[in-house]
Amino acid sequence: MCYSKDMKTEKKPVRAELPRSALARLYFIDREIASGKYPNTAYLAKKWEGISLSTISRDIDFMRDSLNAPIEYDALHRGYYYSKPNYRIPMGFSGADELLALSMTKNILAMYRDTPIYDAAHHLLDSITAPLAGGGNSNWYENRIVVPQIPTAPVTPDVWNIISTALRENRVLTFEYHGAYDKCYKSRRVRPYQLLFDSGLWYLYGFAEERKDIRVFSLCRIKNIVLTKDRFLLPKDFDYRTGNADSFFGVFAGQKRHRFKIAFYDYSAVWVKDRQWAADQKIAQTENGVVVTFTSTQFDKVAEWALSRGSTARPLEPESLVNVWRTNIEEMQKIARLK
Repeated sequence: MCYSKDMKTEKKPVRAELPRSALARLYFIDREIASGKYPNTAYLAKKWEGISLSTISRDIDFMRDSLNAPIEYDALHRGYYYSKPNYRIPMGFSGADELLALSMTKNILAMYRDTPIYDAAHHLLDSITAPLAGGGNSNWYENRIVVPQIPTAPVTPDVWNIISTALRENRVLTFEYHGAYDKCYKSRRVRPYQLLFDSGLWYLYGFAEERKDIRVFSLCRIKNIVLTKDRFLLPKDFDYRTGNADSFFGVFAGQKRHRFKIAFYDYSAVWVKDRQWAADQKIAQTENGVVVTFTSTQFDKVAEWALSRGSTARPLEPESLVNVWRTNIEEMQKIARLK
């Protein structure tokens, strides 16, 4: 098709919306430019690791064209600056609900306080939501929406960083590990698949070469960790969720699937009905409470769950669960009789 020289090309309007994935990055660029450091694209890309120069350039174009940011380039300083010194990115384009949700996320981060990612994540959220603190009662939620502190175990930066690198590059790890039933530390060689968080603790989920099977390792009981040069191919079924999406009792699971049936009474009957414990759970009302039926591979965790409800829970099926429950009750009776 031929076009005449007089034909005018229609200019596409700039989309005045923020790419969701770029929200944090745009606030970062805004803060750097407003600081008076005259940052350029190379500087910004280096500080925001893992991003390309072209992406930074598109972000700056978005700020200039869609947000009317007064961004200018200073040839002498070889970087960007705001021609209006007091300019900052407006809050309205991202939505009040989104900004409030981001701010509240800082409270939820309390669960991760003993991990190396806490400070970085908290600092990032602070930088994004800082403009909210400008006036009025914008931070009302800080003392009104609270995530109570739960028991946690600190993770050393070395362990965290080495495991993160191994996950990113599919490299084998070696370390010494003290299992729950071990009397001393033992050497392990593991292909790391995922990091899992459960009840205040971080776990490494991966293939233990010595056992030739999948294992879960608590990060707080790992020492002398080494990132080897050996690489491995990630299997298609590596994801923890593919084999444990049927019930929701934490990170530990077995190989055998069981059908569980547990009766709950008094206050536990109400407590159980409030939650989803398994994908296929069924709850039947009884004269004295409720009966919960579901399938799961997490036998040990289900046993702990039933025992944790004391006299307000009674396992009915399978027989192996009933036997474990009775054995624990007998042991507790012996302890209770001790003087």
